[in-house]
Order: sequence, then C-alpha cells, then structure tokens
Amino acid sequence: MKYITEFRNFEAAQALSREIHTVLAQSKPSGTQPAREIKIMEVCGGHTAAIHKYGIAGLLPSQLRLLSGPGCPVCVTSNSFLDYAVALAREPDVIIATFGDLIRVPGSRSSLLKERAEGRDIRICYSSLDALQIAKDNPSKRVVFLGVGFETTAPTIAASVKRAREEKVTNYLVLSAFKTMPNAMKALLESGELGLDAFICPGHVSVITGSSIYDFIARDYRTPCVISGFEPLDLLQSILMICRQITEGRAQVENQYQRAAQAKGNALAQDLLKEIFVLSDSDWRGIGTIPASGLALSPEYSAFDAAKQIPLKIEASRENPGCICGAIMRGVKTPAECKLFGKVCTPESPKGSCMVSDEGTCATFFKYARP
Repeated sequence: MKYITEFRNFEAAQALSREIHTVLAQSKPSGTQPAREIKIMEVCGGHTAAIHKYGIAGLLPSQLRLLSGPGCPVCVTSNSFLDYAVALAREPDVIIATFGDLIRVPGSRSSLLKERAEGRDIRICYSSLDALQIAKDNPSKRVVFLGVGFETTAPTIAASVKRAREEKVTNYLVLSAFKTMPNAMKALLESGELGLDAFICPGHVSVITGSSIYDFIARDYRTPCVISGFEPLDLLQSILMICRQITEGRAQVENQYQRAAQAKGNALAQDLLKEIFVLSDSDWRGIGTIPASGLALSPEYSAFDAAKQIPLKIEASRENPGCICGAIMRGVKTPAECKLFGKVCTPESPKGSCMVSDEGTCATFFKYARP
C-alpha cells in the first residue's frame, strides 16, 4: 500500500498543482489580454477515469482544458464489427468467445447480450487462452474469439493464434477489430475540429510499443506528447511536463511513466505482433476509416481469420440517432451535452458504447462527474 499511497499523496499533488500554475503564469501575456486556452487530450480511457476519479481538473488553471479521446477499445469498435459478430453468433455450430464489456454494447439491431438471451452460445472469457481451451473442448464447433483492443491486448491474442497453429487446433478463429493508436492521433490533429495543443499518451500501449511511435506527432505536427502513468501524481506530473514544453516552445516526446514504459518497449510482444498481424485500414466509431490503424491477421495465419473462414453478408450498419458517442470520442462534445446521458442511457441500460466500459467517457462521467 505504501507504493500506491505515495502516488496519491495530497500534499505532493498540491505542490505539482502550484507548479503548473506558476509555469503558466510566467507565460501569461502582459496587460489585460486573457491567457489562451490550452487543450490537452488524454487518449486512454484509463487516464480519463483517473482524471475524474481524483478530481485532477479541479487542481488545474482555468486555461487548461482536458479532453477525452478515443482511448476505450470497446467504445471505438464499430457497429459493423458488432453486427458481424451477431451474425456469426446466429450461425450453426459457432461459439462466440469475448471479453465481458463487448457483450453489452448495442449494435445496429441487436447485441451479443440479447443474442445470448435468445439461446446463442456466447461465452465471456478472461483470456484468449480460455477461448482456445473452449475450441479444444468443442472440436465439432467453430469458436470465434472477438479480438478488440489496442497494442496492449493484441499480443495476447496473437499468442493464442500461434499456439493454436502449433497445437493444430483448426476450429479456433479470431474476428479482429484490433486498433493502433498513432494514426488515430494523427487523424484527430488533421481534422481541425479541436486545435489540440498536446497529448497525454497511453501508458499501457507505450509499455508494448515504446515511445518512438509518437515521434512523428512531435516532429511533424509540433505537438508535445507525454507518456503518463495512471495515478494522480503521474497525471499531474505529465501535465506539468506538457506545460513546460508549451511555454518553452518545445514539442517533444517525453516519458513520465519510466517505471513501466521503456524507450524501446517490449521487443518480444512487438515481434509477435509482426508475425501474426499486418497493418490494415480500420473503422473507428465516430471517426470513420483511418488508414493503417488496424491489425488484421496476416496471410500466413488466414486459416484463423473468422472473416475469411466464415464470410457473411450483413445488413448495412446504422447508429442510434440520439447517441453522440462519436463526437464524445473525438473530444468535440462531452457526455453532458448528450440528451440521452443519465436519462435513458445509463450503465445498466446503455444506448451507446461509451456508457458500457469502465474506460468509456460516458460511464466515467456518470460515475464521477454527474451534477
């Protein structure tokens, strides 16, 4: 507990808050001209949850604005993927294996939870190796694991695919919706919707990838990036590092989370990703198709690709017209601006993906930031 409480020390948090105020005050324009607004986006849902849980925004100068980005893997998964998963669940002799959050996300016309209630064989797993075991235990069925996540999760599913081939488990398949973060950050900068000044970069992703994946953002877009941990002092120190970069006119990639994320990342996980997956265009909810932002199973492992082994035609996907999850994940709007939020859309009865996962912005606001 000592290690945890040290990162949640109130006096240390106040000291970092005062330093942030001091750094920005030194750069304030002279006279009566107001200080310009500084927009910092955290692109990890874990950061969003921590910011609101610990009241980080209340310790910051009013000119600093924290925006939540598309850092929840369940939230950014498109309806087209969910609709395909529902269609697979309706196929004879198919078992769907998935992480728990995804089962509750509404698709265009149904959800995996509804399909399970109607008798489809849909099972919640804590690991892709659980899904592989289900395939071994049910050789007459095709077991489809729904691959959702970023660079953090993808290596574990890659390992299960490699093991399936080694053990000749031919009925284990993966439907991939894996996404990678850098090109999504690029798309947000190029959209022109926000005028972002800096990114708080995802710590867990960076543990796998290392810090170099953000170099082009600092270099080509002159946008500071700081890799952050998830405790209150981590986030406050990261924000301080960003403020120093901005006031000093620098744009660099800095790593606050050095106790876990190393410059070169996890080489073993990176090699595994390169072996099993190839970069592909990917559909992000609320953003659209982003080139080279997804991970598809490589041709060498196409025998484990559910989309290729069980090709299906599905109806065109559609969104809930009242849900603004897309705008929320782009940082354009907040949950409070959604007419469904907290009324018909709650964690018990979600109408959009952002209300499902603990990393979803709407679920976080519902838990910590409701009036």
